[in-house]
Amino acid sequence: MNLEVDIQSFDIPRIVSVYPDRAGVRWWTKAWFNNHENGESSVEIERQQAILFILDRIEKDEWLTAYFPKQMEVYHHAIEQTKEQLLNQTL
Repeated sequence: MNLEVDIQSFDIPRIVSVYPDRAGVRWWTKAWFNNHENGESSVEIERQQAILFILDRIEKDEWLTAYFPKQMEVYHHAIEQTKEQLLNQTL
């Protein structure tokens, strides 16, 4: 019996963006979890961090954990709960 669970089959959507202010001086990041329309409050970030993220030098989940730690804690907990429920159903 194969008890490996494909997490992507029940993953929670996570969207993140980075953007500058009109002058291009201050940079911000914003995230949306589980398709919530309004998303999380924007967080000010350093320009260099924004560039690294845009260039795919920082993975999405690493970024979200750094700037939205509480939300990612909830995300990981939900994934673990779902995984446990699926494993219990197969046993």
